[in-house]
Amino acid sequence: MRLVCRLLFIGVLGMVVPAVAVGQPQANYDESKVPDYTLPDPLVTRSREKVTTAREWFAKRRPEVLGLFEEHVYGRAPEPLEGMRFMRLESSAKALDGKAVRKQVRVLFSAEESGPAMDLLIYLPKDAPRPVPVFLGLNFNGNHSVHADPAILLSTKWIRDRAPGVEKNRATEAARGTASSRWPIEAMLQRGYGVATAYSGDIDPDFHDGFENGVHPLFYGEGQTKPADDEWGTIAAWAWGLSRALDYFETDDDIDQRRVAVLGHSRLGKTALWAGARDPRFALVISNNSGCGGAALSRRAFGETVERINTSFPHWFCGNFKKYNGREGELPVDQHQLIALIAPRPVFVSSATEDRWADPRGEFLAAKGAEPVYRLLEAGGLDADEPPPPDEPVLSRIGYWIRTGPHDITAADWQVFADFADKHMRAADE
Repeated sequence: MRLVCRLLFIGVLGMVVPAVAVGQPQANYDESKVPDYTLPDPLVTRSREKVTTAREWFAKRRPEVLGLFEEHVYGRAPEPLEGMRFMRLESSAKALDGKAVRKQVRVLFSAEESGPAMDLLIYLPKDAPRPVPVFLGLNFNGNHSVHADPAILLSTKWIRDRAPGVEKNRATEAARGTASSRWPIEAMLQRGYGVATAYSGDIDPDFHDGFENGVHPLFYGEGQTKPADDEWGTIAAWAWGLSRALDYFETDDDIDQRRVAVLGHSRLGKTALWAGARDPRFALVISNNSGCGGAALSRRAFGETVERINTSFPHWFCGNFKKYNGREGELPVDQHQLIALIAPRPVFVSSATEDRWADPRGEFLAAKGAEPVYRLLEAGGLDADEPPPPDEPVLSRIGYWIRTGPHDITAADWQVFADFADKHMRAADE
């Protein structure tokens, strides 16, 4: 069965429209101009066989869909190197005025100490029973930006956006806590969750550097200078790094590696979805305002399109994805299948009313389009046939909400994420 979608979005949306690049068409925000499209059926194989059992899904269709995303969208990522190891940099049992345990751990991606590495910042509620469930996500501007805690090590890497006090793309003391509104760490500690983060630029910098400065060169073959067209771009590298954080969690008795929720905002929301699709060890997956290449259906060509994203950020996806610029209907997959790859684990898709660039309607439809796989696996689904009113979350196995406001991740979002985790990740094991 194939899904044909052409629906009107309920609600009033508005946003500041991003500047149009030279030669780029204006973004479409008119539902009447969304092209007619047919979504690939998540349960029908490339050879037109319908999978009807969980066994067939996991043995046949899921590996096929995963492989299609690897080949055409995100690129294939390697296994970790045998020399990877972990180095404790700092810890305190009396962090944040005694409310938390803080750990800072370096993940060395190779045996070379001077090679690419990722610094993990971890806060755990001091008095919560061990092991602790944890929210894990990457950040945009260095670990020091997520909280004003003076003990957080300053990043020495290139910083994507210059926060106040950042000079020459390097962090200074003035940059501490500049992104704290997006990381309500104390509130999550009060809910009984740990929070762990790493700077995305530790894994791969967020600019098109020819893949010279991140983790990619560790895996080049002889004479290779960049990934092949079906090999990992930056988003796949970031997702790979999230799995390496989970590798560390498996060595830490204070962290419950069976109850790790991976989350991300915007481009890092795309990353969280791909990490959750690739790595079944993540117990729960949260995408916030992830849009094109994340939770939004590519075929709708609403807001940001495949061509726009590949033109503005040519390093994010694999080379093959550029073949579909302006040709979304020829993609062998769409983002509802990405969400379906997470099944039967709980997944939450979060949108914002003013974030039309990310296509909230397309995010909802992708979540709904994943439902046949969740139903096949008897895991439940998305308990809404139309997008709910703003600020009224749907907390079913596939969850969704649209927050009033702009493209951002807020304390209100985090509280809903914790509600979703309470229902689907914590309650099951307590």
